[in-house]
Amino acid sequence: MKTTIDIPEEELMDALRFTRAKTKREAVVTALVDFNRRRRMAELIQYAGTCPEMMTVEELQAQRWRREESIDSD
Repeated sequence: MKTTIDIPEEELMDALRFTRAKTKREAVVTALVDFNRRRRMAELIQYAGTCPEMMTVEELQAQRWRREESIDSD
């Protein structure tokens, strides 16, 4: 989608440098993708620890240990 926007030159140059993009478009797209990913992750954080049916770290480690034992014994 084509959009005309006025981006402060200094901010755009920083985006080019930080993203190591070769074009302004690539820098802007990379910045938007990163911003959206971070926001989605921030939204997911509110659900952390709210699922009572989730396996604990200890249960997961025990399951992995049992699986490794069964593989080693074969």
